[in-house]
Amino acid sequence: MPAEFFHNTRAWVFDLDNTLYPPEMRLFDQIETRMVAYVMAALHVDQAEANRLRKLYWAEYGTTLAGLMALHDIDPEPYLIDVHDIDFTVLSPDPDLRDRIAALPGRRIVYTNGSAPYAARVLEARGLSGLFDAIYGVEHADYRPKPEAAAFARIFARDGLDPSGAAMFEDDPRNLSVPHDLGMRTVHVAPERLEAAHIHHHTDDLAGFLSQLLR
Repeated sequence: MPAEFFHNTRAWVFDLDNTLYPPEMRLFDQIETRMVAYVMAALHVDQAEANRLRKLYWAEYGTTLAGLMALHDIDPEPYLIDVHDIDFTVLSPDPDLRDRIAALPGRRIVYTNGSAPYAARVLEARGLSGLFDAIYGVEHADYRPKPEAAAFARIFARDGLDPSGAAMFEDDPRNLSVPHDLGMRTVHVAPERLEAAHIHHHTDDLAGFLSQLLR
């Protein structure tokens, strides 16, 4: 049972997109569409090239934004405001998930490669507002994204979090490597299981998984 592996956990770190809401709600599809439009306008390229660069920068830099900043000196703040200007009504509240997170002992935080204001709107739409002790966006890591070790170091230092007593929940397996190396329990939240040395647990049902930790 997973519970035995979390008995000393006193800090719970949750990614946001496709983790605190299921991917079938398709919220991030809207963001990707706006990313492509932003790249088209900023770099004066067509849609196909903008989409290629979006994917390339995500793969090589961790986020599209990080690639745009590194290679094209893009200002991150207008970008983050623009790409997160989306319709949140596709999300629905999840009372079961709220109850499970509320019951976790210790500190609960959200850490996303999106912005903190965007994260707050997602949490509101999911009925999860008020559950978390802190919400950290990419801006709190000086725009350095997960999976960079420096990004985790900045967020965890800012929070005062001790990784040895913490767990990380993420849909992107790349972003669990550093937490694993820091001594955190790692949980891959995704429809398909991925076997990897840096992933301790997998679930396609976050509320159900958390319920097993509370028995």
